[in-house]
Formats: sequence, structure tokens, C-alpha cells
Amino acid sequence: MHAYVIRRLLALIPTLFFASLIVFVSMRVIPGDVVDLMLAQNDIATGQDRERIEASLGLDKPLHIQYVQWIGGALVGDLGHSLWQNTPVTELILARLPITFELGLLALFVALTVAIPIGIYSALYQDTAGDYIARSFSLLMLAVPSFWLGTLVMVFPSVWWRWSPPLEFVPFFEDPVRNLAHMLVPAILLGLSLSAVTMRMTRTTMLEVLRQDYIRTARAKGLSEPMVVLRHALRNGLIPVVTLIGLQAPLLIGGAVILEQIFVVPGMGLLLLEAVSQRDYPVISGVFLIVGVGVLFINLAVDLSYGWLDPRVRRR
Repeated sequence: MHAYVIRRLLALIPTLFFASLIVFVSMRVIPGDVVDLMLAQNDIATGQDRERIEASLGLDKPLHIQYVQWIGGALVGDLGHSLWQNTPVTELILARLPITFELGLLALFVALTVAIPIGIYSALYQDTAGDYIARSFSLLMLAVPSFWLGTLVMVFPSVWWRWSPPLEFVPFFEDPVRNLAHMLVPAILLGLSLSAVTMRMTRTTMLEVLRQDYIRTARAKGLSEPMVVLRHALRNGLIPVVTLIGLQAPLLIGGAVILEQIFVVPGMGLLLLEAVSQRDYPVISGVFLIVGVGVLFINLAVDLSYGWLDPRVRRR
């Protein structure tokens, strides 16, 4: 097991290297740069002004030199400074990361709370009215983007009932009730969107497992139906579902980007959107690096969970 974990951790190095290289280069080759935006604030700009700004920001060096300097600092925890605020990127990310983590955790809780029980019910009562309703609901959630639902929630309740979701963020440890009141609506919308695929996967795997011989044997021995489903069928049926949850981690973060902007949640998504609009290269690269590390470690945790769900799975 220890050797397997070490090999997986070593495999993260080239993955993060190529991901960081792609993000670093792609942001600098798209039309428009941060110097143009800074010069646009000055009605009278000359070539000397451009050279002075590029030199002060370190953008006058060749691209490969900039990358080597950035990745060297990243290895020791220094992700550079914001080009606009001159604030350490690490400080900006550490201030926003817990907020996005809370939103993602709440959304994942909503997704699993909805998807797994409905998926089990749909498998146990296949081709009944409840099954058709559940499958229709999952198709609806697959077809409707969470950011579109978020826009509807922001607009129509305020027009019809003069109510809108709270938009003032309060840290959790400062006021848990107000914090959850602000985070609950975007978490539900994001969780419902993620629950669609998980619900269908749970139904499919449970249908397959419930037809296995050992399930028939368990029923023949007189075990109660809840015992058969929860102890014997569900544990084996969850392996593909856990894999799917790991694959949804990037979607969880990507969906949070738009919802954070709609509901004014000051998390990593909002930070990334602000940085992209300002071409703040160090912030963009730092956010993508942290998100990449998080996604890779989530997938590692998913792989390690297989051994707990199915004792037949062993890691060497």
C-alpha cells in the first residue's frame, strides 16, 4: 500500500508540470495583455511607458525564463505577487480557498444526499412510476445548467415575491447561520446539477449488483431487505459511483466559478474571474496550480477508497 501511494505521488509531478506549463503559456499568448490594460488607464502612453511597466512587472524577460522563475518559487510555496495589487498570490488564495472548499463540500453533500437514495429506490422499484419520475428528474438536471438555474433564482423570486438570496458573505466562524444562509442556495443548485449523473450511475450499478447470485443467496437465508440492500448490495455498487465522484471534482470547481459570481461568493472562482479579466498572470497560474493539486489528490483518495469498499481490491 505504501509503495502504491508513493508511486502515485511521484506520478503527480509530471502531470502538474505539464498542466502548469500549458496554463502559463496559454494565458500569455491570447490577445491583449496586462500592460495594455494598464496603459489604457493612461490617456497618453508611449513606448517608454510600456517598457517601464514591463520591466517593473518582470514581463520583459523571455517566456521560458519567466516560467523557470515562477515554477522555482512555486516549489518553495512562493506563487509570486499580483500584478495589480502587489499582494502575494499565496495570501490571496489562502483567503479564498476555505470559502470554495465550503461551497464544494456543501454541494457534494447535497448531491450525494439526493442521488444515492433516489438511485437505490429507482433500482429497487424498476419501471414503476417512481422510477420514471426519478429518471426524468435526472435528465432534467443534466439538461439544465446550474448557472441558468442560479440566474432564475436571482431574478424571478425578486420580481414575484420581492425576495432574493442573501448576497452579503459572512465567514462561517463569525456567524454560522448567516454564512449557511448565503451558501445554501448556490450549494443546492450546484449539488442538484452534480446529482444527475451520480443518480443514474447508482441506479445502473445497483440493478447489476441486485441480480448477482450472492444477493439471491442472502435473501434465501432470510435476511431482511434493508440488510441485503445496505450491507451487501450497496457497498459493492458504490465502487463505480465513487469513481464518478472523483471524476466530477473538476466539474464541482468549474461550476462553482459561475455560481460564485452570480451569488457574490468571494471564493476561488470569483478570484479567478477577476484575475482573467485583468490578465493577472501570477494569480491565474496560482489558482490553476492549487486546483490541479486538489483534483489530483481527490482522485488519489478515490483510488485508495476502493480497498475499503471492496476487500478484494489490494494495492501493491
